[in-house]
Amino acid sequence: MSEDVDRLAQERLSAEERRLSRRTTVTLEATGRAFWRYPSPWMLTANLLALVVARVARGGWSLADAWAPLIFLALFPVLEWGIHVFILHWRPRKLAGITVDSLLAREHRAHHADPRDVPLVFIPWRALIWVIAVYDGLGLLLFPHVGQALTFLVTVAVVGLVYEWIHYLIHSDYKPRSRLYKAVWRNHRLHHYKNEHYWFSVTTSGTSDRLFGTHPDPETVAASKTARNLHGAMD
Repeated sequence: MSEDVDRLAQERLSAEERRLSRRTTVTLEATGRAFWRYPSPWMLTANLLALVVARVARGGWSLADAWAPLIFLALFPVLEWGIHVFILHWRPRKLAGITVDSLLAREHRAHHADPRDVPLVFIPWRALIWVIAVYDGLGLLLFPHVGQALTFLVTVAVVGLVYEWIHYLIHSDYKPRSRLYKAVWRNHRLHHYKNEHYWFSVTTSGTSDRLFGTHPDPETVAASKTARNLHGAMD
């Protein structure tokens, strides 16, 4: 049974890559235009522009503005890994008789069930409203100066938009061309088509996975029967 599952997973992955190899007419420009048909890119961009305007209007630039963004950028692969593992792959459970299961986790399970369903690739807009409100609010509260907070929040907003674009691009029909992007693309495809317990990095080719031991040689990992049905929740 294990060999059969592994064979089927490899066939799925190979078929997906062969399908993309035949789609030579899909350009980056066309893929980029399609990106803007969905709400989350517009919401993230609107928030980013509002923060940029607020930061420019605030003024008072200093070198102290740089430390928080630099720390955030250095830690982002770890944060991305943690969000993917502990929030998106949250296993529904009951606490005091109440089932705890977030919208983000439910939508992510649906995304695993059908990685080709484009709307499911994006952060759910209903959850994104709260995500933006919470991180903007906390940023303004936690920093000693408003200017520093706004600089940090601009950085977070840029990274959020880049994440959304890369994740969308990986699941699109655009064929990888550069060596760097192909490594990122294949890392995430292994997560979806080989084994959902590994390869949690999305925007890098396994940076945080190497740190946390979730970046094995694919040849040594058995295919998972629940890669398309996280936790067996849809049985």
